[in-house]
Amino acid sequence: MTHRIVTEQLDAEEFAPFGEVLEAVGEPTKIINQGLCGRYHDLATLDFTGAGAKAGISLFNSQKRTFPYRLEMVERHPLGSQAFIPMTAESFLVIVCPDEQGKPGRPRAFITKPGQAINFHRGTWHGALTPLSDPGLFAIIDRIGDGDNLEEVWFEEPYIIENKS
Repeated sequence: MTHRIVTEQLDAEEFAPFGEVLEAVGEPTKIINQGLCGRYHDLATLDFTGAGAKAGISLFNSQKRTFPYRLEMVERHPLGSQAFIPMTAESFLVIVCPDEQGKPGRPRAFITKPGQAINFHRGTWHGALTPLSDPGLFAIIDRIGDGDNLEEVWFEEPYIIENKS
């Protein structure tokens, strides 16, 4: 039996159990740089645990994916949050699962609007980085340090994600 998931538009309220949506909407927190720049301040909770843990910024260049998308595996990072920040103004696919007694529950799939980024809470089950256009260049802010910060779960039967639009 194939499981099917239909995408949803990324929305801060719907995504809140899994992390934060990062975007420059509304009035900026501060106006800086001689009045020429709006700063949207402190949008993500960076949460790292473990001896010697620190925030790191890495660049990922991932291959474009298409629909229908076959979801076979999700992962989580028990020792730190992880932010995906696209370096292009393109949408990308964000897949998350609720935690059900240490295992991933039924996935949800969100499509970002151009200009949105996300930050997963520490321990959130999520799909791999999934750009929908080339180049799939992202800045990733996550935990750097010792310890096993990756858990993967492979589904017995894949989920097929279809785009709503």
